[in-house]
Amino acid sequence: MSTQANPHDWVPVCALDEIVPNTGVCALVDGKQVAVFKVGGGEGGVYAIDNYDPCSQAAVLSRGLIGSLGERIVVASPIYKQHFDLRTGECLEAPEHSVSAFAAQVRDGQVWVAI
Repeated sequence: MSTQANPHDWVPVCALDEIVPNTGVCALVDGKQVAVFKVGGGEGGVYAIDNYDPCSQAAVLSRGLIGSLGERIVVASPIYKQHFDLRTGECLEAPEHSVSAFAAQVRDGQVWVAI
């Protein structure tokens, strides 16, 4: 994952083993709801995007289904099923409804997100 944010911008979210593989959790990071996803096993794939789904106007993206569309790793919103790219936050069906994506990484078994 990208690590371009300043070291002071990184916030610990939870232990990696607290996230079931191929699911997401919601974390309150700096007063903002962030959906944090663990894709696959191990430490390789952690992603973070806004938890708020602008299409349904509900904070539900952390509960969506993870999958892939071509080369893109996505989460499908649990309400209207729009797909959001976990790397960029882009909404594939309606780019005008894209969400923010945040850098995420694992350090010493802990998930960190940069806001």
